[in-house]
Amino acid sequence: MSRPLLTLAATLALLSTTPEAAIAATADRPAATAPRPAKRYTIEQFMATVNIGGASFSADESRILFHSNESGIFNVYAMPVAGGKPVQLTNSRTDSHYAVGYFPKDDRFLYTRDQGGNELNHLYVRELDGRERDLTPGDKLKAHFAGWSGDDSAFYAATNERDPRFFDLYRYDAKTYARTLVFKNEAGWSVAQISRDGRWLALAKVNTTADADVHLADLDSGEIRHVTKHTGVAQYAPQDFTPDSRELLMTSNDGGEFARVIAYDLASGKTREVERADWDVDYTAFSKDGRYRVTGINADASIALRLYRDGQPVALPQLPGGEVRGVRFSASGKRMAFYVNGDRSPSNLFVADVGSSAAPRQLTQSLSKDIDPAELVDATIARFKSFDGLVIPSVYMLPKEASPAHKVPAVVFVHGGPGGQTMRGYSALMQYFANNGYAVLGINNRGSSGYGKSFFTADDGRHGREPLWDCIEAKTFLAATGVIDPERIGIVGGSYGGYMVLSALAFRPEAFKVGIDIFGVANWIRTLESIPPYWESFRQALYQEIGDPVKDRDFLMATSPLFHAKEIRKPLMVIQGANDPRVIKAESDDIVAAVKKNGVPVDYLVFDDEGHGFSKKKNQIEGNRRMVEFLDKYLKP
Repeated sequence: MSRPLLTLAATLALLSTTPEAAIAATADRPAATAPRPAKRYTIEQFMATVNIGGASFSADESRILFHSNESGIFNVYAMPVAGGKPVQLTNSRTDSHYAVGYFPKDDRFLYTRDQGGNELNHLYVRELDGRERDLTPGDKLKAHFAGWSGDDSAFYAATNERDPRFFDLYRYDAKTYARTLVFKNEAGWSVAQISRDGRWLALAKVNTTADADVHLADLDSGEIRHVTKHTGVAQYAPQDFTPDSRELLMTSNDGGEFARVIAYDLASGKTREVERADWDVDYTAFSKDGRYRVTGINADASIALRLYRDGQPVALPQLPGGEVRGVRFSASGKRMAFYVNGDRSPSNLFVADVGSSAAPRQLTQSLSKDIDPAELVDATIARFKSFDGLVIPSVYMLPKEASPAHKVPAVVFVHGGPGGQTMRGYSALMQYFANNGYAVLGINNRGSSGYGKSFFTADDGRHGREPLWDCIEAKTFLAATGVIDPERIGIVGGSYGGYMVLSALAFRPEAFKVGIDIFGVANWIRTLESIPPYWESFRQALYQEIGDPVKDRDFLMATSPLFHAKEIRKPLMVIQGANDPRVIKAESDDIVAAVKKNGVPVDYLVFDDEGHGFSKKKNQIEGNRRMVEFLDKYLKP
């Protein structure tokens, strides 16, 4: 449910508020229900649910390629569009494999994997005879797929093999895999889209976490053109070239709070507005045949899709149980694959025949067969006023047994980032919490994305302060609902959210009963000094957002929980991946050792085969079970 920040990943006196100050529209607050507890499910039953992603049609459009963790770890599968049993195409038991897509003219396919969660992904091809070929060989390099040429004779990949700080762009011949360097990146660009005629490359340039520009590289002449000159704070992001390679579509919030779609004419340099919404437009992209365009809108923590055919709006399938996401078209445009995801339903893959009156076909059944979705809970959007009157939106899940006569414990769940967002949609962990009797408030504290430019920048230079105080005020909101026991509220978070957990326990030690830190930052100075070299393109933006480890050393020490660990006196659980390249294991080791010196109960769980996030089911089962056992020990009488 947590939405990752596009340019960043995993870094960084109670002002009393009366219950009357907590606000949540009646329609947004879960109605009081009879105190009937839901049927309890084991963590094994929850984790029998299958996670799937990716969708690529085969050349003959008869099959769809995707990845699934049905085997206990992500592998690549194919399934007939008519339905049937998925065929497993990779057989890893150690490292997750993620599908990129079929080749346009045969059954070869591309996929990617790293090593134990170290995020050093390589790009691989599975040959027709089943052999695997590493297209980006080498040690300590990172690579990603960057698209197909317009005529399907070649594809592009970016790697940092030449300079670990920057990604160069290569063109690979689709038959021989012979590659050619097409763009040498020596200025910290983020390589984005390539036009179908192969002439133009869109480049993103991060200035700050809230300000970015787009440049155009002419791959014929070598000229680089700045196309988004602006004053003030504005976020420009390249999205897709038009099928005729005459315009570049971008999103921009220049001149307003929310991002809209604009088109830049490559010949004249003029821009025009294409599309806008009342919320941020997250992305827009054309189908292979160029007739369709799909736009995704971040509408109050939900994904709202718009579909256009030849520029005219087209209705998307209306299906019960969730939102349509991840639309993909076959090369001919005759078939469409998509996912449906809801609060009580994990993503399921569907396929539809475009223009047909036939109902879309559901190809997967992801929810564990042991779980009745009626025993799960829906999320709602709750809003409350923080200490200074700023309204804080949150995703709220309430267990079935909660009532004024049966008050339940709760956790404030803090997303990663900074600048991430907790979204609606299926979360096995949050449902597991709710199924075990815990209310969950997925807070989108100030600095979260999705709520406008001003809200997003409201945490700049204030980490460990105002965003944390929003989390403290969330406790007041929960107490004011009348169905939460104010004496039994904990705080849970991962990555930047883990930093918020540690900050709450160190800087506001009276606020929460317990804390669970999942690979969170304890020492900003070390984290900022040890970030991966391939984050160089936005290193300065990180420093502007959080602090410079040299110039702002005193401030970072003041806002790093490790240097204030003596104040932590509530039970703490810490979970860490040993191979995490973003928040290294030393962060968790040190905070655990420091808090133990206080005589405080600490539960420390390390997964030796994981990184920043846990992809293996066995580890997810162990981690989620241990979290609920920890909460039960301290939050249930």
